[in-house]
Amino acid sequence: MASTDPLLQPYQLKHLTLRNRIMITSHEPAYPEDGMPKARYRAYHEERAKAGVALTMTAGSATVSRDSPPVFNNILAYKDEVVPWMREVADACHEHGCAVMLQLTHLGRRTGWAKGDWLPAVSPSHHREPSHRAFPKQIEDWDIDRIITDYADAAERMYAAGLDGIELQAYGHLMDQFWSPMTNTLNGPETSRYSGPLENRIRFSLDVLSAIRKRVGDQFIVGVRYTADEAMKGGLSATEGVAISKILRDSGNVDFLNVIRGHIETDAALTDVIPVMGMKNSPHLDFAGRVREATDFPVFHAAKIPDVATARHAIAEGKLDMVGMTRAHIADPHIVRKILAGKEDTIRPCVGANYCLDRIYQAGDAFCLHNAASGRELTMPHDIPKADTRKKIVIVGTGPAGMEAARVAGERGHQVVVFEAAAVAGGQIRLAAQSPRRSEMISIIEWRMSQCLALGVDFRFNTWAEAADIKAEMPDAVIIATGGMPHTEVLSEGNDLVVSTWDILSGDVQPGSNVLVFDDAGDHPALQAAEVLANSGAKVEIMTPDRSFSPDVMAMNLVPYMRSLQDRDVTFTVTYRAEKAKRQGDLIRVTLSSDYGSVNKYRLVDQLVINHGTLPLDEIYFDLKPDSSNAGELDQDAFINGKPQTIVRNAHGKYQLFRIGDAVAARNTHAAIYDALRLVKDL
Repeated sequence: MASTDPLLQPYQLKHLTLRNRIMITSHEPAYPEDGMPKARYRAYHEERAKAGVALTMTAGSATVSRDSPPVFNNILAYKDEVVPWMREVADACHEHGCAVMLQLTHLGRRTGWAKGDWLPAVSPSHHREPSHRAFPKQIEDWDIDRIITDYADAAERMYAAGLDGIELQAYGHLMDQFWSPMTNTLNGPETSRYSGPLENRIRFSLDVLSAIRKRVGDQFIVGVRYTADEAMKGGLSATEGVAISKILRDSGNVDFLNVIRGHIETDAALTDVIPVMGMKNSPHLDFAGRVREATDFPVFHAAKIPDVATARHAIAEGKLDMVGMTRAHIADPHIVRKILAGKEDTIRPCVGANYCLDRIYQAGDAFCLHNAASGRELTMPHDIPKADTRKKIVIVGTGPAGMEAARVAGERGHQVVVFEAAAVAGGQIRLAAQSPRRSEMISIIEWRMSQCLALGVDFRFNTWAEAADIKAEMPDAVIIATGGMPHTEVLSEGNDLVVSTWDILSGDVQPGSNVLVFDDAGDHPALQAAEVLANSGAKVEIMTPDRSFSPDVMAMNLVPYMRSLQDRDVTFTVTYRAEKAKRQGDLIRVTLSSDYGSVNKYRLVDQLVINHGTLPLDEIYFDLKPDSSNAGELDQDAFINGKPQTIVRNAHGKYQLFRIGDAVAARNTHAAIYDALRLVKDL
């Protein structure tokens, strides 16, 4: 029988039939090679296509012009050589019944001049965009003519590649820079037709759309992803946004509207457009629904819609025609397949950690914090194959590394026993999730626990495992995932006077009233502890020896912390170290030093909190080494290249022995999970 699920109903977009209402909106995971979407890029989209998504929108901001150099590793749509590569992507996805589109853009001022061909950025004003810092050239008439042609050329390339359509990016980029009164100061006689009243400010976009339609004809879908409300003083208003929506609809050259709300020229603004962990889900969904109601035209939308229930509501209530679940599909590419199978409860949840986006904004490639196979489809499996021979695997620890190892081993069909000293699973994630800011992190553990229980994994909680306990299980392989403990002995004197960020987060130590947080790791615990301290009413100073604070928290995750802390009595100090501490009456005198030269400074506080990573809890690993066949050795080439571990250093050894995650060295959740996946998938 045909499904009655609103999400599973087909949607007719002009001549194109989309098989359901779920799409992946345009995004750039920074996987291109030399600006081209090659094998890795194709595999990433194909994985989601074969799992049932109706439309995958490739390329967040494929650039159409040479003076629009990528701010991260975007597709270069201005090159003819992109055509065969995009044809391979399209063919691979079409084979699975998935439509394929691509987003085209000119970045305008949202780039840097010291990239690519070292051409100046161009914009309808000289105003610099704070995030990318380029002071642009004010656009001239010949620039406008040239860029319109570039758009049309790029669209024709995508048509030649066999895509189903394109969308044009019009928020924060060149198109929207024409629209917004904040960024359009054109006043010369040659460009005045593109400035002033709204009908002039949108003229550039209409000229681009007209040029594109002349190249690609009517049997090619063309849409616009745009802001219908900049939500800022002096910017594009919702009233103007609705007017623009109707102008685009009535142009005859647009087939769908992909609506966002907000502006993106700063980290804080971008985070409101694309909310992260601890922020409200689907904050702009109702607004997108109002645009659909006002236009009676196909409307798409995505912004932190992480769960099927919300997506289903968006379609059922007529707020959207197609719902974007982009980060959700990075976490689990098989969402549609699981809906079809009636297994929604097995969907790996997106926890909003934003490791994917924050990495690309720091010149990395996108990875999901807790799905190490996303973006690694060429080497890592999403579906774990069964092992040829069933083995007994013993795992110690239930943090992210241990839980992923248990899940993958269970999927392999092995007999799995897990020892855990605590009463519940979670490790450092359970500690992190104590903070409301990061409470969604616990889903990383809860999802794995549900998977493990369904696979028959045997958990032994409240058990401090000794080497004898492990050996008594007669395992074929032992995996140590015991994590680490805070490393606080970093002072030259007075280490007995410090507490760790863990002490503060767990509540084991009460906050002081005047606190110095020395952050020599740059990750979340320092800011989380600072929030706890500040919320208690304490005066807090966060100090780092680096030139910037919290670099591992990254841009968009930093925003909610700053909004919380800036209203409190919190000071941020860079380039200084806590060198030594000693008692001075009831206070602690902290002597400072600096990597940049000698200083003569100190602080008087009543609490000194240290954040300096962890040291491995590895005693049991070393106790087990002598009786292991590999003596604990990891074949790094096999580990890197996805091959089985076969090293034998002790012919009389009774089991293989490995350690993963922070039991090796302090890293992060993704590293721990990736360790587990690439080791255990071949055991």
